[in-house]
Amino acid sequence: MTQPPPPPQQPPPGGGFGPPPDQPPQGPPAGGPNLDKAPQPGYGYPQAPQPPQAPQTPPPAAPQTPPPPPAQQPQPGYGYPQGAPQAPQPPQAPQAPQVPPGYGYPGQQPGAYGQPPQPPYGQPGQPGQPGQPGYGQPGYAYPQPTMPLQPQPGQPGGGGKFNAQLAIIVAAVVAIALIVGGGVWYSTSKDDGKKDDTASSGGGTGGTGGTDDGNGGNGGTTSGGKEKAPADPSANVLFQVPMPEVKNDSTVVVSGSWLTDKTYAKSGIAEIVGYDRDKGGEQWTIPLAGPVCQASRHVTDDNKTAILYQPAMPTKADPSHGCSQIALIDLDAGKKLWTKTLKTGDQLISLDNVTISGDTIAVGSTSGGGAFDVSGKLLWSPKPTDSCYDAGYGGGEKLVAVRKCGTYGQRQLHIQTIDPKSGKVISEYKMTQGIEYASVVSTNPLVVAADVGDSAGDGSGISDFFSIDNKTGKLRTRISAPGEQFAARCEGVTRIEHCNLLAVGNDRLYLPTEEHDGSGEYSQTNEIVAFDLSTGKQTGQRADAGDGYTISPLRMDGGSLIAYKRPPYDKGGQIVSIDGGSFKQTKLLENPATDSVRDVEAGMSPEYSELLYGDGHLFMSKVYASKRSGSTSEKEYLAVGFGTS
Repeated sequence: MTQPPPPPQQPPPGGGFGPPPDQPPQGPPAGGPNLDKAPQPGYGYPQAPQPPQAPQTPPPAAPQTPPPPPAQQPQPGYGYPQGAPQAPQPPQAPQAPQVPPGYGYPGQQPGAYGQPPQPPYGQPGQPGQPGQPGYGQPGYAYPQPTMPLQPQPGQPGGGGKFNAQLAIIVAAVVAIALIVGGGVWYSTSKDDGKKDDTASSGGGTGGTGGTDDGNGGNGGTTSGGKEKAPADPSANVLFQVPMPEVKNDSTVVVSGSWLTDKTYAKSGIAEIVGYDRDKGGEQWTIPLAGPVCQASRHVTDDNKTAILYQPAMPTKADPSHGCSQIALIDLDAGKKLWTKTLKTGDQLISLDNVTISGDTIAVGSTSGGGAFDVSGKLLWSPKPTDSCYDAGYGGGEKLVAVRKCGTYGQRQLHIQTIDPKSGKVISEYKMTQGIEYASVVSTNPLVVAADVGDSAGDGSGISDFFSIDNKTGKLRTRISAPGEQFAARCEGVTRIEHCNLLAVGNDRLYLPTEEHDGSGEYSQTNEIVAFDLSTGKQTGQRADAGDGYTISPLRMDGGSLIAYKRPPYDKGGQIVSIDGGSFKQTKLLENPATDSVRDVEAGMSPEYSELLYGDGHLFMSKVYASKRSGSTSEKEYLAVGFGTS
């Protein structure tokens, strides 16, 4: 998996625990990832890439120029997935905990599963559990207006003038995006009038289907979604949003983007701007007192979403004011409906996480949290105890809490499905003590990711996925996803809900493999494979990226999977729909292959950017803004939109 820089406040690697004797690891099925169609690596097997450096040292951009001679060819990512894993070794006796501790496998000791529901959360007004404040956001900048640039005449595809130099510059900005990254969302109306609220780049916490569909080994479903292939998938540049001005050599978070049937909305520096999704003209602007820290992946049925932001602009004297402001945003009207705060004692709580389930807005942190309805009324707060707190929530079709209990080194995570209106615990799964962090990948079906025993080894936050029954709280199955084979990633250390390059639907987990050598000279490629969430086994389905392309899941569309294909040096990127039953690919959109467009697309990779697709529109945007180097006069872009005719 892609190796990012460590998130803020993440402790250094430490010791670990082996699997308990009564639960051997459940590895992938014999035969490995079932990728025998692609070539196995030969001499010179690629080594793991080093983590990206700070923005001052630009990381290498994706190859967007003709392939160089062998001595200069770009280094590939992790190698081609191997065959069947080695048989698990006999479990070792647990070592004494170290700081920080390692992680263990979930045990099957009596009482580990199906625990009785916990008491309801505290009533409104109860303080959250005191703890460490959430981390502040970096940066020192002042808000600047962002005016969309119309496609310039004379450029192929209608795009403005871009330059290859931009790919290097923007790569430096996004290299640290994994620290906080950006939520990516798409909302539109289904045929039944309900919201399609799945997260596009980060998989989803509102997956489709919670039981086996009965389709046997193939799995999935052939029921299509709303995205239909156009007569001509060739896309043009619709508009570009210039990068806002950043002062004092700082970096500012600009995380958050949403797509409705009329509007593309994007966070800027201390503002959110709504653009006409076809022409790019500004429809509305919502000014904020400080930068956006976090933004919900979900929206209500009437296109309202939630954000966390700072109460003032950072300064050199006070680089972080804490992320204490909760706001509900109306994406249709372009208005901030209300702002709320939470306190422990007389101190404002700095919040780490915000999400939406139904009409409930839930926020969490190490210092406490709570839930509001759309009117701004406090519904409930986590019940305060001496040793437990709600680290964060996953939203969408259901609301799931990651509740941390115990002290550091002796931590136990409780994965709780809770009633959004009352806070009452519906079901609970207790992970084995020693697993410090977990990410909510999907709430229905419930899927959680963790780096068990710190074994991923690549900073992705994932070694295993846990498929959990929402009703009983029992573990359905555990899926091993070795970092050297699969390219998804999660950020459960600081953001419970943020997972990327994966999707959940059809009671399946869809993962991309790591890049490996393609059939062409100097080419790289990969695949998407599916895992059954009831058995943990691969279904045998595989979607090939094609030589020179790499493919990443974005979101579900009914029973189909929407994916982005990052192109080789002489092509434009593509959006494809993958049928959930046959895994047949249908091209929905293909970007222009001109040098100017490819340079910008190269700087907005799915690993470090926000990608939204809906109804023939693709939007790609940054999650960080930083001061531009004085050595270049080329324009930088916060976002770019593409569309088919």
